[in-house]
Amino acid sequence: MTLQAKLGRIAAGLVLAVTALAAHSQAQVLNSGARAITLKAVLTDSVTVSLSGNAVNFVLTPGSASNPGSVGVRATTTWLLKPGVHNLNLYAYFSSSTSALSDGAGDNIPSADFQISDNAGPFNALTHTVPFGGANAGLRVSTVRIIGNNKSGSRTDTMNFNINLSTLPSLPSGTFTGTLTIQAQAL
Repeated sequence: MTLQAKLGRIAAGLVLAVTALAAHSQAQVLNSGARAITLKAVLTDSVTVSLSGNAVNFVLTPGSASNPGSVGVRATTTWLLKPGVHNLNLYAYFSSSTSALSDGAGDNIPSADFQISDNAGPFNALTHTVPFGGANAGLRVSTVRIIGNNKSGSRTDTMNFNINLSTLPSLPSGTFTGTLTIQAQAL
């Protein structure tokens, strides 16, 4: 037998052996044993209110019903709510109905003389008791009814302000300051 023939037989034998090993390894299956991973993801409901500004100035005219604020304020309410919530309310309120604005010397402008117009609607005084603030010192600015297709969304309310001094003809001159709070509540 020639050397070439011997090498050919050896090569053929090696090919046969590699083929047999490859076939044997493909048929072999190893399993590590499955381990379960428990997953839990929570998306909490939320309500936020952002304001376009936080200062409004007034030039007051004694006895005048029309004393508009220098600028309007946009309140953008954004929400993500779970089922079961029916309404989203936006409120404006003072801590006291008798002294919404005060000069610090005992002279006050009550919340009943402070007015808000929402989205160019009529002016309304802050004379209601709302979930926040003082009794008879608030106003529900707007309500969004929450139904199946608006569990998440946003709304912008443009508020303009007025101070009606027609009921306070003897209010002395001075600088009157106060804090109006805007807050949303989902029910």
